[in-house]
Amino acid sequence: MKEKYYISTAIAYTSGKPHIGNTYEIVLADAIARYKRFKGYDVYFQTGTDEHGLKIQQKAADKGVSPQEFVDDVAGEIKRIWDLMNTSYDKFVRTTDENHVKVVQHIFKKMYDNGDIYKDKYEGLYCVPCESFWTESQLVDGKCPDCGREVVNQSEEAYFFRLSKYQDKLEDLFENHPEIVEPAARRNEMINNFIKPGVRDLCVSRTSIKWGIPVDFDPDHTVYVWLDALTNYITNIGYDVDNSSDEFNRLWPCNLHLIGKDIIRFHSIYWPCFLWSLGLPLPKKIFGHPWLLTSDDKMSKSKGNVIYADDLVDKFGVDAVRFYLLHEIPFSSDGNLTIDLLVDRINSELANTLGNLVQRTISMGHKYFDGKIENKKVVEDVDKPFIELINSLDKKVEEQMDSLHISDALTEIFDVLRASNKYIDDTTPWILAKDEEKSDRLKTVLFNLFESIRVCGLILEPFMPDTSKEILKQLNIDDNSLGYNENNKYELGEAHPLFQRIDKSKMEG
Repeated sequence: MKEKYYISTAIAYTSGKPHIGNTYEIVLADAIARYKRFKGYDVYFQTGTDEHGLKIQQKAADKGVSPQEFVDDVAGEIKRIWDLMNTSYDKFVRTTDENHVKVVQHIFKKMYDNGDIYKDKYEGLYCVPCESFWTESQLVDGKCPDCGREVVNQSEEAYFFRLSKYQDKLEDLFENHPEIVEPAARRNEMINNFIKPGVRDLCVSRTSIKWGIPVDFDPDHTVYVWLDALTNYITNIGYDVDNSSDEFNRLWPCNLHLIGKDIIRFHSIYWPCFLWSLGLPLPKKIFGHPWLLTSDDKMSKSKGNVIYADDLVDKFGVDAVRFYLLHEIPFSSDGNLTIDLLVDRINSELANTLGNLVQRTISMGHKYFDGKIENKKVVEDVDKPFIELINSLDKKVEEQMDSLHISDALTEIFDVLRASNKYIDDTTPWILAKDEEKSDRLKTVLFNLFESIRVCGLILEPFMPDTSKEILKQLNIDDNSLGYNENNKYELGEAHPLFQRIDKSKMEG
């Protein structure tokens, strides 16, 4: 049996259309999921939508529709964007799904029965957009530390989860299993800001919110956002408190929760405690990825700087946008997006480094040998380091992907593509073509280039699936090996441009 790999994104909140920063996460997860499939894993990739809470209730009322109608519309839009970006998720889940609702109620009751949930009164400072309670000391300049908005005093009866009961287990987890939360900066932030000061019991129900999952044994209460949202990772793979499915037993624990850095606290502190309460193993890794900024500023509708994925795709194509998102956002620091930067990358990396290499090499194969190329093994000194570079690519990319350095993995591929362009300059095929006695050397040079393009084309699939497919179609060869194969024979397809250079001066606003 193949080794399983379960990867999840955070579920997107259905308050509105996702912008390109939200879309980054699903593209990043897709590249990882595709890569794991590419390497032979049995991958399960889950994404979806978080559809309950006060903000949804208010937005639906403002539009004059029911909350269900509101979330149906937004969830449909989110799924459309995810599909537009060619993401290969296995399941798109929704927290309004009947099975999720039922299992969350069972989870709540189990936690209540085992003493981890109790009823009390909540008085505190509440941020409506974040749906979070805060203490006075946690506020920043008197405002919500997460979003910077005003907070309001709220007091109501509520159920609480005994987070404080798990203080010692959390300390032990962060001290002895640091690999579970990455990057290190996020982990240290959790230790210093939340664990060392002491975790406080967590409000897990509300009476003032009706749009949510009712507590079935106390219907005045609605299950509060994080106990509803976080449990999607298990409810949708067949978990139930007394009778979990074979699929759940096969897939859990999750190998990777991929989430934005702004919700790392809920995943690295609340979620382990919920799982301990249920007697379940913890996920293998929780990765809080950085943000995509625009002009070095966080995107927000109020600032008028929001960019949407479908607008970019209309102008530049899916794979160009995927490339930018995956290449321009480092492992642990925020990335930046402007149209100027995107066009620069398309022109330099995609049209020039990749597109020009593929088109001119295949064109030379047709021009000089009617598209039929085999290895004549007329070797010169320049060949050996080039072939070694091709042969080392698979391992280099694997190391970067396994450590979640996705941008660096793409850089490794483009380093080989750049080396291929340099190899053309060093071997001067157009000069070799003028000398009939150099015909076998020319064939060897072109063969080496096709092997480089073939290996790079294969390894590009997780990042730029359509481009990968087109490269392999133009090469017209079935070999899927990830190293230089000296025995291949090429009968080339037609050469077509992969990417066109963009003239900024002719771009519309």
